[in-house]
This record gives sequence, C-alpha cells and structure tokens, in this order.
Amino acid sequence: MTEPSAAPDKVNILLVDDQQAKLLSHEVILEEIGENLIKASSAREAFECLLKNEIALILIDVCMPELDGFELVAMIREHPRFQRTAVIFVSAVMNENLDQLRGYQLGALDFVPVPVVPALLRAKVKVFLDLYRKTRQLERFNAELEQRVAERTAELTHFNEQLELRIEERTRERETALAQLFEAQKLDTIGQLTGGVAHDFNNLLMAILGSLALLRKRLPEDPHSRRLLDNAVQGAQRGAALTQRLLAFSRRQELKPEPVDFAQLVGGMEELLTRALGQGVELATHFSSALPPILADTNQLELALLNVALNARDAMPQGGKLTISAAPETITSRGADSLLQPGDYVRIMLVDTGIGMDETTLAKATEPFFTTKGPGKGTGLGLSMVHGLAAQSGGLLHISSESNMGTTVELWLPQAKTCAAPTARNVEYRNSTPTTPPCNVLVVDDDLLVITGTAAMIEDLGHTPIEANSGAEALARLAAGPKIDIVITDHVMPVMTGLQLAKRIQEQYPGLPIILATGFAELPGDPGTLGLLKLAKPYSQHDVATAIHAALSTRDRQDTGAQPLEARH
Repeated sequence: MTEPSAAPDKVNILLVDDQQAKLLSHEVILEEIGENLIKASSAREAFECLLKNEIALILIDVCMPELDGFELVAMIREHPRFQRTAVIFVSAVMNENLDQLRGYQLGALDFVPVPVVPALLRAKVKVFLDLYRKTRQLERFNAELEQRVAERTAELTHFNEQLELRIEERTRERETALAQLFEAQKLDTIGQLTGGVAHDFNNLLMAILGSLALLRKRLPEDPHSRRLLDNAVQGAQRGAALTQRLLAFSRRQELKPEPVDFAQLVGGMEELLTRALGQGVELATHFSSALPPILADTNQLELALLNVALNARDAMPQGGKLTISAAPETITSRGADSLLQPGDYVRIMLVDTGIGMDETTLAKATEPFFTTKGPGKGTGLGLSMVHGLAAQSGGLLHISSESNMGTTVELWLPQAKTCAAPTARNVEYRNSTPTTPPCNVLVVDDDLLVITGTAAMIEDLGHTPIEANSGAEALARLAAGPKIDIVITDHVMPVMTGLQLAKRIQEQYPGLPIILATGFAELPGDPGTLGLLKLAKPYSQHDVATAIHAALSTRDRQDTGAQPLEARH
C-alpha cells in the first residue's frame, strides 16, 4: 500500500488490484493527470486508505482473491462516509451486461475493460474528478452562503426582533416544502428507473418460467430432475415476487382497489402474522368500533402489513410487542406540511418496541434496496413497496422512530364509499386450462426471449404462433396472410407501442381480438376503453390460454359479421 503526500490542490485516487503489475500500469497511465495516486493490493488495505484519506475516486479490479470487486464495493457502500464516493470497475473478464448491471446496482458509476485504453481511462477519470471538485466547490459556496445569511439575519434581529421571528417562520416553511418537493422528485426519478429495470426482469422471468413449464411436460418422471426443475421454478417465482415489489415502489403495478374491512382483514391473517413474528414477539390489535372500510388492493395491503411486521420482528431480536390499530381521520385542508389531499382516510398504525432508527437511517428507510440487515439478509424493498402502494392508492406512508425508542409506521389510505363485501380472503381457485379450437395467433414483442417462449407456449396449446418483432412487422404479417384470429402484443416497444399498434389494427381490421401484455398498471390510455384484454407480465401458459379463450369468446358473443377493410375492397 502506498500513500503519496497530498498537495493542497490535488485529490486522491485509490487504485485497488491484487496484481502489482496492473497497479504500476494504472499508475503510469494516470501519472500525467497530476493527482495523488494511492495503491492498495487488498480489500483490507483499501479500507485502511479510505479511513485515513479523503478519496475522490476508486478504481477497483473485479477479479481479486478473498473479496472480489463486487463484494468490496458492497462493503464500501455500507459505510455512510463512502456511499457517494465514485467507483470505476476495471475488468478483463466480467464485462457482460448482467455483470455490469450488478456493478451498477452495487453503486459503480462506470466499467473499463482490460486491456485498458490509456486515453479512455484518463478521460473517464478526469470527468469524475471534475465532478468531485465541482461538488466540493458547491459545498463551499453553500457554506459561505449560509454564513452570510446567518450574519444578515443577526443584523436584522438587532433592528427588529418581531420581523426576524416572522422571517424565520416563513423560511422554515419554505425549506420544509422544498425538502418535501426534492424528496418526491428524487423518489419519482428512482421509481422511473426501478420500473424500467422491473420491466426488463419481467421479460427475463417470462422466458424462464415459460420454458420451465414446457420443459416440465417433456421431462421423464425422474424424481431428481423434477426436484431440480421445481427448484428452478421456485427461484424464478421469487424473482417475480421481487419484480412486483419493484413495480410497487415505482407505482407501476396493477392495483385492484376495493372496499376492505380492515379489522376483518387483520383477523384473517392474524395466524400468519403471529408465525412471521415468531416467539417472543406479542401481537396486539386495537380498532375503532366504527371503523369505515378502506379503498385498497386487498392482496397488496396484506403484503404491506406482512412487510412491516417482518421489519418489526427484525428490530426486536430480544422480543417485544407489535401493536396494530386503525382509526378514521379527516383532512379538511392541505397545509404546507401535508402531502394528503383533503378527504376522509383511515390511519393504520403499526407500533413496535424495537431498537428504532436514527435520523440518517430513517431518512433512507423507504428508498429501494436500502437495508440495515447486511448483505444477503434483506432486499431493501419492503418499506419502499409499502410507500409505493400508499402513494398509488391515494394515501401516504409516514414513519417516525428514534434509537432505542421503537418505530411507528402510519399508513394513511382513503375511505371507501361503499361497504366491504364479506368474502373470505386468500382463497384462490385456478380452474383447469380452458380449451379453444386451434387458431392463428400473431405474437408481437421486440424481446427475442419473450417472443420465443410465448410462441412455444401457444404452440403447445395447439395453436399456430406467427411471430413479429415490431409493430411494423406485425402490420405486414396481417396484410400478407395467413388469416390471423387473435393478436397478443407487448406494450413497451420502440417506434410503435402496443397501444399504438392496437389502434392501427382496429382501424384496418375491426373486430380482430387484441390482447395487450404488460407489467405496468399506468398506460397512456385505458386499454379497456379500446376493447383490449390485458395480460399481466410475467404470465404463465395457463394465463395465455385463459386470455385467448376470453378474447375469442368475447368476439364470438359480439360478432357483427364485420370484415377487414381489405376484404371489403
């Protein structure tokens, strides 16, 4: 480990690699930049350098003994001092898209392949160093500005104390509003990114689950093979559940709000909550006698309660108590400190007696992938999913906590205008796969894995799949023949989206059934008003068969004898 003396106008760059030759090579390449280069040949030396120096940029080799680059970055990001330190991965082998995606999720900002192009490496390093210097300059400017504001405020206080009090009050209100706006914008930006990632994962999971389902039918009755196949399916299903949490945070999951009797819902899942909390944690419930029904998606609300309960359990390792209560509330006006619209709500409170959270942890509690449980012990999506559910349902999530004082989670949800139906929850019956006479199905998707898997499922059902990789190709297939009986199209496609394609098809081929496949809830237009059926991603072969059967049945019931425009000419 080498630590050159730092000049006042220079910044420190940490080079981490277990091979001295590569460290020397990087040092030679970056020498002309004129900054301080600190070398470390192991994770221990790297952490020692980080603790002793102010590091502007870290270059890390991915493949190293003991801890590889991914594991080292994960540990660095857990330390509050280094959560914003720029990291560039240098790798000769781990440069696939999935490797890069993993690196970006862990907090890396860029990848540099080996062999290194000196000019490219210097250019990338200069960009991040310039950003580092500008950030520090902005921090100094902010500090100077705050000092000037404080001096001016002191002068004004000397002349008119009452005026100063009013100015301070207005300033606090403005800062609170700006902080809320900034937080909302930040979460919205992260939500858009998360939703895009979830969409890509949905496509991958569809290809995996669909292929596994078809493979199950073709495998011989070998117990060992079946166990391996079941294990793969369970892993993919866990990935699908994780994707749903991502969509929940990004507010792009499909919700089915209905009136919910909250007391009845909690009573129905009390056994589940008790098992989840484990021994040593007492569960108590208190509900208002006149508690009105809540307008929410029942399944997602149950999942939200379970997520909060699991967080409470982890915060009470020595045992404790979780209290769930709910009461009606009315917001008459929207103040500067309220994000709720005026209206009638039910405030659900979950209070635990656990270790609580400090101010820094509390501020990040609802951010996706943030967790205090350590690597491999939590996804960091539980509270972010609850936050997304509350926002998408027209409510609010508020968390208050102090270290060693427990945590209170408030979930505000709108009241329903009608009474909740007294139906049992968590009972879902799946009928056998419906049968439909053989037909020609046009499958449209820009993802090769998805379209291949979907076509295989359709062919296994006895239909003839016709594939198209874009909206333009789909229209060409329809015009060229053979006759198409039904269209299944993805929504998120370049150039022409699924909704745009559906409108074009309806204009040229009125009455042709169209199924829109999507993992998002909010689309720029209501598919239902266009007469489209939605197929939620990731879907199974049963889902595809059910959607085809429903679409063709609807067509047969509403058939008016209309022919495609081409047939009339």
